[in-house]
Amino acid sequence: MQGRMNTPAMLLTARMRLVPATVELAQAEIEDRAALATLLQASIPVSWPPEMLADALPFFLRQLEASPHHVGWITWYGVLRDSGSEPDTLVASSGFMGPPQDGTVEIGYSVLPEYQRQGLATEMVEGLVGWALAHAAVRRVVAEIHSDNTPSLQLVCKLGFAEIGAGSEPGYLRFELGGATNGRT
Repeated sequence: MQGRMNTPAMLLTARMRLVPATVELAQAEIEDRAALATLLQASIPVSWPPEMLADALPFFLRQLEASPHHVGWITWYGVLRDSGSEPDTLVASSGFMGPPQDGTVEIGYSVLPEYQRQGLATEMVEGLVGWALAHAAVRRVVAEIHSDNTPSLQLVCKLGFAEIGAGSEPGYLRFELGGATNGRT
């Protein structure tokens, strides 16, 4: 199928498989957890999806249905790989607010509470930032984080993001990696 040829490959990090969402995966996530588990070849915790992601699932599906060629620029599944005693498990989600606009993509991420504070968000974001910046159309990655979200603030600073001002909503700060912050043009 021609559409599948444009689908970005799964990314591997030290402990995770990052799988780009497709229409089929997004539909399964909303309608059929067993199908999602089969498609991802992973167990799906009862607590899935993370609270901040639940309301966005239909939005992501609509985006993918309207623009299936944007796979990779919407959302990715973070699957913790088999550790020997546990099966692969869906633990996180990350992605972009769409394809690059004027050289910029905005990243967001979420990890199930029981898997937080293990470095998984850092690993996932670092993998996706690297993937995005490898594209000629991307010069910078931005993130907006609430000023009270200390773990996320620490994550972006650890990865080299620089604070560039207020976010688009009250209480949020905007961070950038690439562009003027690290010499990339």
